[in-house]
Amino acid sequence: MTSRANTGDHAALTHAEAMSLQAAELQRLIAVLAELSPDEWTARTECPAWDVRQMHLHVLGACESAASMRELVHQMLAARRLQKAEGGPLEAALSAVQVRERDSLTPTDLLREMRRVAPIAVRKRTAMPGLVRRGVRMKVDGPVVERWSLGYLVDTIYLRDVWMHRIDTCRAVGRAPELTADHDGRIVADVVAEWARRHGQAFRLQLTGAAGGTFAASGTSGREPGADGVTLTLDAVEFCRTLAGREPGEGLLATIVPF
Repeated sequence: MTSRANTGDHAALTHAEAMSLQAAELQRLIAVLAELSPDEWTARTECPAWDVRQMHLHVLGACESAASMRELVHQMLAARRLQKAEGGPLEAALSAVQVRERDSLTPTDLLREMRRVAPIAVRKRTAMPGLVRRGVRMKVDGPVVERWSLGYLVDTIYLRDVWMHRIDTCRAVGRAPELTADHDGRIVADVVAEWARRHGQAFRLQLTGAAGGTFAASGTSGREPGADGVTLTLDAVEFCRTLAGREPGEGLLATIVPF
């Protein structure tokens, strides 16, 4: 089946859909973490500064910030202080704060806290009023420099972040991730739609694997899909890893999509 990624065949995630996907994704991640051996918790990941445990200290910190307004304010103030002292994007400073402040947690502690706080985080994000999600906007300075709505952060970025870190973890420990069309395929389709909007060119895209699909768009020029010769075929997960910067991309695959 061919989907026109920029004409609404794959509508943007609704808030309710995003929350349902986040709840399921966090449980999939927790299931992966529960099976890790002690050595696997120390495996290096494709995020150069982190091993598996440190990566999920970041995920835990993000969940805790969603579960508590006091914790969110604390993390943001601490991140701005760190950015002022060390430079770099605010996003990187925030992740560093989350990891540093939880570095005493053992894998057992981390897993226990993830099980406790993940449902609270989803519940608090679900309850966020639409007026707040749409009306609050923030500047971001990495991996893109632009202004995001709070809803985009809550619904899209947090979902993609956890999903990609589950993929990172499975790759670090040599395990195949659980992938299904209704869950992972929906996340990937949303990534494709944003990728199409960002580069605005005509293309045909065949993504293989359980999370894949066939996509096409005419681009902003109105030309027929693929009329300019841009036809791509690759694995769905590798497509997302490339857009997230984990693999080098050329041509349209050099378009950054935030995760």
